[in-house]
Amino acid sequence: MEQISTGKPVQITVTDGYELRGSKGDTPVTFIRAEFNQAVLGDSAKITVSSEGTAKYNFTSSFEISPEGAITLYDLAQKPLFLTMFEVLPKEKKQKEEKTLILGQAVVDLLPLVEGESSFETVVPVHPVSGSPLETLQSGVKQCSLEVKVSVAEPLLTAAQILGGNLLKVTLEAAYSVPESFIPVGPMQNYVVGLQVPSGGEKDYPIFFKNGILKLGGEREPIPRPKKWPIANILAPGANNIPDAFIVGGPYEEEEGELNHPEDREFRNQSECLKKRIIWDLESRFYLDPAAVASFQKRVADCRLWPVEITRVPLVTAPKGKAAKFEKMEDESPLSFHGVAYVNMVPLLYPGVKRIRGAFHVYPYLDSTVYEKTKCLLSLFRDIGHNLIQNNKIGGITSPLSKPVISKNLKEDKIQASSIKSQSSDTPLETEPPLNNNPEGQNKLENIFLQQFVEAGTYIVLEIQLDKALVPKRMPEELARRVKEMIPPRPPLTRRTGGAQKVVSDYHMQIKSISRAILDEYHRMFGKQVAQLRGDIDSETLEEQKCQLNYELNCSGKYFAFKEQLKHAVVKIVREKYLKTTSFESQAELQAFISELYVFLVDQMHVALNQTMPDDVQRAVPTVYTSSEQLRLFAFEAEVNEDFETATVYYEERLVREPQNLEHWLDYGAFCLLTEDNSKAQECFRKALSLNQNHIHSLLLCGVLAVLMENYEQAEIFFEDATCLEPTNVVAWTLLGLYYEIQSNDIRMEMAFHEASKQLQARVTKQKSTGAVEYVEGRKVESSLGPLRITSGSSTAAFKVEAPTGEFLEEPTKLQSQSREPILSVLSQVPSISQKLSNLLVKETPAKRETLKCQDSLTFLQPAQIPTTIFMETIRFLMKVNAVQYVHRVLAHELLCPQGGPSCEYYLVLAQTHLLKKDFTKAEEYLQQAAQMDYLNPNVWGLKGHLYFLTGNHAEAKACYERTISFVVDASEMHFIFLRLGHIYLEEKEYEKAKKIYLQACKRSPSCFTWLGLGTACYRLEEITEAEDALSEANALNNFNAEVWAYLALVSLKAGRQLEAEQAYKYTRKLKLKDETLLAEIHMVQEMVGFGNPSF
Repeated sequence: MEQISTGKPVQITVTDGYELRGSKGDTPVTFIRAEFNQAVLGDSAKITVSSEGTAKYNFTSSFEISPEGAITLYDLAQKPLFLTMFEVLPKEKKQKEEKTLILGQAVVDLLPLVEGESSFETVVPVHPVSGSPLETLQSGVKQCSLEVKVSVAEPLLTAAQILGGNLLKVTLEAAYSVPESFIPVGPMQNYVVGLQVPSGGEKDYPIFFKNGILKLGGEREPIPRPKKWPIANILAPGANNIPDAFIVGGPYEEEEGELNHPEDREFRNQSECLKKRIIWDLESRFYLDPAAVASFQKRVADCRLWPVEITRVPLVTAPKGKAAKFEKMEDESPLSFHGVAYVNMVPLLYPGVKRIRGAFHVYPYLDSTVYEKTKCLLSLFRDIGHNLIQNNKIGGITSPLSKPVISKNLKEDKIQASSIKSQSSDTPLETEPPLNNNPEGQNKLENIFLQQFVEAGTYIVLEIQLDKALVPKRMPEELARRVKEMIPPRPPLTRRTGGAQKVVSDYHMQIKSISRAILDEYHRMFGKQVAQLRGDIDSETLEEQKCQLNYELNCSGKYFAFKEQLKHAVVKIVREKYLKTTSFESQAELQAFISELYVFLVDQMHVALNQTMPDDVQRAVPTVYTSSEQLRLFAFEAEVNEDFETATVYYEERLVREPQNLEHWLDYGAFCLLTEDNSKAQECFRKALSLNQNHIHSLLLCGVLAVLMENYEQAEIFFEDATCLEPTNVVAWTLLGLYYEIQSNDIRMEMAFHEASKQLQARVTKQKSTGAVEYVEGRKVESSLGPLRITSGSSTAAFKVEAPTGEFLEEPTKLQSQSREPILSVLSQVPSISQKLSNLLVKETPAKRETLKCQDSLTFLQPAQIPTTIFMETIRFLMKVNAVQYVHRVLAHELLCPQGGPSCEYYLVLAQTHLLKKDFTKAEEYLQQAAQMDYLNPNVWGLKGHLYFLTGNHAEAKACYERTISFVVDASEMHFIFLRLGHIYLEEKEYEKAKKIYLQACKRSPSCFTWLGLGTACYRLEEITEAEDALSEANALNNFNAEVWAYLALVSLKAGRQLEAEQAYKYTRKLKLKDETLLAEIHMVQEMVGFGNPSF
């Protein structure tokens, strides 16, 4: 092991002592003895303590550190410097030699020298020994202390060693739930735990923890509690504690061991409170030079599990004068209860991980099992068993272990092991056979001992910590910088005009609006009279009309409405232009301001009226404003109908309206993934990320596209940045693990999947502890299946779930497969629709309304479903964004996951992916499997209905759709179920049923197609008025639909309105109606009524 090239002296100087006390007065004579590594470095001069309790020692001692000498860097990291304070007692009569009394002991931690420092100063407390006068100090009195300086001529480590080296700390806390045969009475036992640490040379170095204390159950060990030095020759009890080092514990779920699951909580609580335990609380430290760090890292990668052995050794009392007999008894002493815990060290290879702590089961030590799991041929206690027993004789218990060396040459070990019996519990340490003449009884006894650890459920709690992570982790700042370099943030929007100019402009707009309304009222009252007079109106008639107009405006309340409309604009002028925001001090000041304001408002009114052009006075054609949610729904419908050009128009219209809304960019990107336009999808996702570089879904989708386009370095940055920004995001960790799987990086893949499972379990545990149950009004809680889409370019089909715009799966409790699409409030946008819809819906029977109310109530009570695995949650996210190429890889993990496996949702996703390939046979097979697992799942029947609809089997599709809507709980998407079931009813001329189905669709999510279906059903039922109302709404939402114009032409023909019939027929031909049967029906009706076709 490379440490230092030549011996270097370490100098320790004790300068001063404070708050010193003695047993013989307040000014005792004291001296300091320095000890390190069981060697006395020297004694200070005898100094008389002053009356203030201080002493000037100025005592310097030193020792030399060298790689081949008695003291090495290992000792410097592992062992402290002891400063023992002695009091020189006054000589009594006839006393030849001075007597001394130990007052206390101070401990100096030399670790800063191992960390690269060349000198440091510290003030260390002097811990009193038992019976010392320092123990009787009253509360509030300062503890006595020593000021110490430690220095070396030059740093013990070079810059390369500091940069490439590391410091390993192993803390053994306790063994819990030990076998009942462990009793505190009877022969004394020394409980020992050991493990090996690889070095840069040919030899491994052992770490031992001795002298465990057996305790009975009854209470939990205190937290926090100090860590102790792994040394047994410390005089003062308080000096056992390592300065500033504590065992702090932590939640079981955050541990890296084996007993960190919710089902283990009760057992651990009982074991750590009620059952027997062995307490060590020792910390052992080990310096790793760069070669040792590389060896350590390679060993972890090659052997994931490291053995940590545990045993007990009897404390033997040597009989006086019977040395020969003692030697024989020593040879027969076995290592009893020899067990081993398997510690998974792989987390130390995860980026940024420096510490693992957890509880690990103790198993019987069997050579074959240990070799199979850890590749270790021989027991750590094989070569040192004799030393352990020798050191545990009464009188030698406190002497530290010598530093044995464990060979790593497996060939030599194997040769040696061939002549040695299996080192299981109670097996003799020597190579000769045991003296027991009854091998059967011996083996039987061994088996009993072997099983006691397992039966008791014994486990040890261990912490392994490094000063620096073996694999550095990218800092969040670096990841953010890399993302910013790849995708620069968009510049901020230009500031909108505001202030005085803006408020005056708003006032002008209100004046123009009110003036148009007054002109409309004047035209309504006097339009005919003005037309008769042809504009030749005298002043008297004009004045009379003015009085009548004022009277009408006041009586109808319109005058008051105009004032309210103008009030807000006037208030803004007062605040922004005149800067008046406080009350006036006097009435005169108020009147003066009102006069000034009135003049200004009248002047501006004239300006606004003079700007009004004659064309402006004409009433504008009312337009229907569609919301972003409506446009999203229309785009979905266009995708289902294979009209991707129209879908693109809707998505782009959303982007034009709100270019700063990143959810619109994500939706468009998902649509581009559907149409296999990966380049445009990447552009959309990166545009969304440029709007908000901390948006998790944008980062994840950029990563997904980077993988699809084989930009793996960028993908890793995106995924890592997502996990840094939101460490609790399950999908982010899972996608990162999938990326590492593609890169064949098994260790990091395991790390990512483990972290995802940990976060998911933590969330589930939190929800259970708080008792939170989520409900969503009018929505069925189920898995997301995606929309039904048919890609013409790839001849594929898929289903898509209706969900609120811009929502992407993130939390498992977030409902993805919503059965109720967002209610797109057309009624609030178009005034005429509210009354028309009420006229249509009023025809529903009371019984039907009660049924719907009951269904809504029951749907409301459906609790949110918690995702069972990280992979199913990721599948939902990927299906949501149409990243189907990823889905099969995740489905494979879901199938092999212990918590996963085949499920109804698993088969539904498989069926959907085969529908994408138009593999209807496989899709039907998987749907049958899903139905067998959950026959009452409405999603199964809904998807089967879509399958039969696509294959042209409308009879089976109708049966499946009817079964779906008959369930109390809705399927995850109902919009297209209603549309297609209504279409089938129209085909089969069941118009009344079609009308009811389309009414429900209009209530849930009105669109051009729902209103068209309703209008068609009403027309076939000869309900012309209702048909016209419904078709008008369809036309208002989309006036480019040729079928809507066709039915409007039929309605106008039946109503006898020639002009409207001709206009509707003109647009039907212009938009190229494809339904030849419907076009022939129009021609037939035109011939019947004798008009409607201008070409006649």
